[in-house]
Amino acid sequence: MTSHMTRAKLIACSIGALTAATLALSASPASASGTYSGQAYVYGAGAFSNDWDDEGVLSTGTNTTSNATCLWQKILWADGNLTSASDIDGVFGSQTKAATKAWQSDWEASPDGVVGKETFGKAGDWLRDTDGDGAVDTYIGTAHAISVSRDDQGRYHFYDGDGNGRIAGYDYRTCS
Repeated sequence: MTSHMTRAKLIACSIGALTAATLALSASPASASGTYSGQAYVYGAGAFSNDWDDEGVLSTGTNTTSNATCLWQKILWADGNLTSASDIDGVFGSQTKAATKAWQSDWEASPDGVVGKETFGKAGDWLRDTDGDGAVDTYIGTAHAISVSRDDQGRYHFYDGDGNGRIAGYDYRTCS
């Protein structure tokens, strides 16, 4: 009887461990802090004209160091609010905040230095399909145009300062 009880306990423990492992593997990835869409990256689906209307928050306190911040800095540079491409480093510091406030004033958004739905949405109005294939490929800035694209999973891509393709994620920084 003792060996039967021990065997039953082992089976019960094994089933419990397998159930826990299965649940852990099937759990969806966590969304990044401050995202409205629930995605961990700058995301779009369907027509790209409203892709950025529900993007996450970028600020000195939220998603401060990220590839999404790097993409935002590229937009600031494209619109002449950052004067040097070397300012694009993926860190939302005081210079990026000041440039964001200037951008917001230029585009009639609340000049609070925080990139949220309104600010990202206004920037998204300048996404274009310049080669006529129906897919987004360019952000048209007032000073420069930058290449952007959206992959089949809806994630936005851009090129960093070294010419490397990057995904605009909120929870990591690999851009330079």
